Amino acid sequence: MAEHTIENDPAPVNGGPATADSALLVDDPLPKVRRLTLNRPEKRNALNDALRGALFDELRRADRDRGISAIVIRANGPAFCAGYDLGSPNHDVERHIAKQDGWWSRHVVNNWFEMWDMATPIIGQVHGYCLAGGTELAAACDLVYVAEDAKVGYPPVRLMSPPDMQWQPWLMGLRRGMEALLTGDAMSGVEAVASGMANRAFPAASLGDEVLAVAERVAKIPLELLTLNKRAAHRQMDAMGIRNGLRAGADIQALGFHQPPSIEYLQSFGEVGVSKALSERDRQFDDYRERRTDD
Repeated sequence: MAEHTIENDPAPVNGGPATADSALLVDDPLPKVRRLTLNRPEKRNALNDALRGALFDELRRADRDRGISAIVIRANGPAFCAGYDLGSPNHDVERHIAKQDGWWSRHVVNNWFEMWDMATPIIGQVHGYCLAGGTELAAACDLVYVAEDAKVGYPPVRLMSPPDMQWQPWLMGLRRGMEALLTGDAMSGVEAVASGMANRAFPAASLGDEVLAVAERVAKIPLELLTLNKRAAHRQMDAMGIRNGLRAGADIQALGFHQPPSIEYLQSFGEVGVSKALSERDRQFDDYRERRTDD
């Protein structure tokens, strides 16, 4: 997978100083467009506490800004997001919740609902690997544009649990969603579009420009109408039961951690390390980090 390094780091906007070490970079590339760049390239932008907290702080800041009509979420480095950071402690940094059994999945699903409920349209710009929690972040966006050679999948279903946010059957339909959940296999950006997970796929080299072109068109609509248009679409999904379905799925996800294979798998993190545990999980499938021939 080709590198996707941002040549010119965005200048800070309204927040604290954005340096090369910032977990999140913020800039306004066009009038009325706020862009948030995940910036943990050495970790493939895995979602740790610092990155998740910064992301939601800036999403809320942008949503309150009446001068912003579209928000773009993209990433620096070779991947959009490899998922939640399993190598560091994870806390309820976005929204506090009592840490009872199943707290994690209920908490992150609430976070993704918060993105849906924001007034401002959110556009996901996905390249490289988009895995596990990274697919949840993308699914929580209102529009999603992907590189043609992106790899989108949820490998934790193989040994850990069902997804926290079970977007697959909702966005892809029962058959394709079921296949994704039963295999953990990845799909390309082109396949993600065909499945309904993403809007359009573009060559990786032109993805950023194409996303900004869409954001520019969205921002031409008065913000008051954008808010209603976004809400109208989500209300239709609400009427079909998506919130009840995803919340019920979060409870089912919590059961996964009580199953013997999941308990053994999680124990292996401390015994052999997270990287080796992930490699052992995927070796028999010949994919992800264990793919013997990569295009």
